[in-house]
Amino acid sequence: MDKIILTFTLLISFFLNSQVQINVNKSNIKWTGKELTTKEHYGALKFSKANLEYEDEKLVGGEFVVDMTTLDVQDLSGRGKERLEGHLRSDDFFSVDKHNNAYLKITEVIPAEFSRITLDEKSYELVGDLTIKDITHPITFTLKPEDNQSYKAELTFDRSKYDVRFRSGSFFENLGDKLILDDIKLEVTLVKN
Repeated sequence: MDKIILTFTLLISFFLNSQVQINVNKSNIKWTGKELTTKEHYGALKFSKANLEYEDEKLVGGEFVVDMTTLDVQDLSGRGKERLEGHLRSDDFFSVDKHNNAYLKITEVIPAEFSRITLDEKSYELVGDLTIKDITHPITFTLKPEDNQSYKAELTFDRSKYDVRFRSGSFFENLGDKLILDDIKLEVTLVKN
């Protein structure tokens, strides 16, 4: 009888506490960076691994690995695209040869009704640790279910906190209109397996 109870308890625990794998081929990240002028560049990145964690059918966490080698510039073509991709992968920016991956671990999930920011009732405020170039800082962002199979998230990180210095006003003075803003915007679509 004890074995039956233990088995039943483990089965319930398994179904109530689970990881939802994210389909890395259907999910995507759109990044946008801007100069002080109105000029901006945008492109895409891909996940190499991603999951959301649930307990009692409530979102409680998640882990994401971004493959930095997939960095793709989408607003340029030809030689300009190649040059910018090479520059963004270089030590001036993300040092992709040394740091192939970026990581995000969700450490806190705040439902809309308890959020410190205004959200619709189905959305979450998420707090996590973002690691880029082996440097970790906390980040807060929103996650919204689109349907039963997908989510949308928007987050902005300050590149200067991750030692991404090129033409940053946080490290250099008198850049004038050559200044590249520190904030990088990410628009994320997550699709469940």
